[in-house]
This record gives sequence, structure tokens and C-alpha cells, in this order.
Amino acid sequence: MMKKIFNKLFKKAELPADSSRITTETIAHHRERILAGGRRFKYPIQYARHKLVFNAIIISFVALILILVIGWWQLYPAQNTSEFIYRVTRVIPVPVASVDGQPVLYGDYLMKYRSSIYYLEQKERVNLKTEDGERRITYVKQKAMDDVVAESYAKKLASKLKLSVDDVEIEFYLKSQRQSNSGEVSLQAYESVIMDYFNWNLEEYRYLIKNELLRQKVAYQIDTSANDAVEKAKLVLSSDPTISLKSLADNLTSQTGIQVKYGTSGLVPKYNKDGGLAINASQMDKNIISNVVKPTTGDGYYFIKLLDINDSQVNYEYINIPLSKFSIDLKGVIDSGKVKKYISL
Repeated sequence: MMKKIFNKLFKKAELPADSSRITTETIAHHRERILAGGRRFKYPIQYARHKLVFNAIIISFVALILILVIGWWQLYPAQNTSEFIYRVTRVIPVPVASVDGQPVLYGDYLMKYRSSIYYLEQKERVNLKTEDGERRITYVKQKAMDDVVAESYAKKLASKLKLSVDDVEIEFYLKSQRQSNSGEVSLQAYESVIMDYFNWNLEEYRYLIKNELLRQKVAYQIDTSANDAVEKAKLVLSSDPTISLKSLADNLTSQTGIQVKYGTSGLVPKYNKDGGLAINASQMDKNIISNVVKPTTGDGYYFIKLLDINDSQVNYEYINIPLSKFSIDLKGVIDSGKVKKYISL
């Protein structure tokens, strides 16, 4: 059998009667005869290989288009909010909206939306399939979208103002959040609380903190009216350090047109979750007005005065010079139609 195949493959070419033997004159003819037998098998395989490569390219291209179409459908018309889609959007920065040309990331939106839904289901035991549950879902969607739009607008302004948040600031914020009257909560315990209540790991929480701190930085930087009010407050205090905070608030309101708020805390824990105001008050002498304080809540500037203190609690009064410029500017951007949302809410 093998002999027949061999003979067929290397079938002798017709040679002149006097050239059956290999000589120097006939060697070229014999070589061509043998090579011709091999070409019968070489070229069909070569042509098939080219066709396979071409077909593989076409199939890969079609598969890529199909994946993109399915992904687009899941994200935008279907609005799939599953864990898998969320993880994909954390890796691939696809937009869910845009604000004044700045992309609003889908992953940021899903991070906030999924956390709120998790809290409603796990902590408040809300049945989201009821009419009330559907209303809450609508509210959560809108709230998540509003938050990420504001954060993305802050990123756009921060880029222009050359503002950023570093790891030191993030760790300082985390440390302040972990303080309590019974001592500092460990990072592991704090992470487990965050996971239990909001379904975020520590890396995700750090990312959210970074966005929030950057938004605060921008708000403080651009609010010239609030900054001017702070300077006026410092001038008043330098000339009359014993002035009451209530009088100072009224004075600033009349001078600047900003509604400066006055209030008292009542007895609260030293590590009260008020952005660090109680901690600052606990480190002061009584009836002395502090320098300006920027709490981690980012809701404006404060001047505080310690009224009373014991081993675990403080009572202080304060005035708050609120920030408004960022919110006003963002509203102007929204009203002018510069926010484009790619999903229905």
C-alpha cells in the first residue's frame, strides 16, 4: 500500500529514451520531476491556511460586534445592574451620562445605586416589587445620578483648578471616621461595617471618599463669597474677640448677604459624627472662639466656642458660613441642557 502511494506521489515524468539514467545533463529534469510531485500536496495546504486565517479574522470581528451590541443593550435599554455588569463597568470606563462635556462613569453610578438598593433590602427589609418599592427605586436612581453628575462636574473643575486628593488626605478622613469615645475602631472592623451596611469593600470606599473630598475642595476653592465672609469674620474677631457668636452671625449676614447660621450642639459625644467639630471643641478652652474650621462634611466654614465639657461629652455653639457657589453653578449647567443622560430614570 505504502509503495503504491509512494509511486503515485513520485510518478516518473516522461523522459527522453536516452535520459532514463541520472546524468549531469538530466539532473535538472529529474529534480523538477520530484519537486512537482511535492507541490501537489504543498499548495492546497498553503491555500487552506490563508483561508483559515481570513475566516478567523471575520469570525473574531463578528464576535466583537456581537459582544458590543449585547453589552450596549444590557447597559442602556435593559439597564442591567447585576454584579457582573457592575464589575465590567469598573474595568471599562463606559459613560452613563455627561456633564458639560465631562463623562459620568457608569461604574460610579452603579456603585451608589447598588449600595442604596442593598441597604433597602437588607436593613430596611423593603420589598422592591411593591408599588412603594418601585417608588423607592426611582428615587434611588435619581439620587445616584445626581451624585455622580455633581462629582463628575467637580472633576472637570478640579482639572482646571489643578486640585487633587492624595492618599494622606484619604487616610486622615478614614482615621477620623474610625474614632469613637471607646477608642479607635480597627480598619478591619470598620471595613466589615461598611460591607454590612453598604456592600462596599475598603477599596471602593476609598474611591468614594476621594471623589467626595475632591468635590469639597472645589466647592471651597470657587466660593469667593464664602471666603470673603470668612475674612470679614476674622477682622471682626480680631477687633472684638469677646463678641457673641450670635451677634457675629447677624453681623456677617447683614454685611455679605449670606445667610450665616447660628446654633448650639447640646451635649454630644466628643467623637460625634459632625465632621470633627466636637473633637475641635473638646480641645479648646471654654468661651474662646476658634479659628475657622473646615469640617469633613464639607458644608461650609465654622467658628465654634466651647460651652461645657465632661469626660465623654461636649457642648458647643457655632456659626456656619455655608457654601453655595458650586451648587448654583451646577444648577446653571443642568438648566442650560449641558447634562446628557444615557439611561431613563
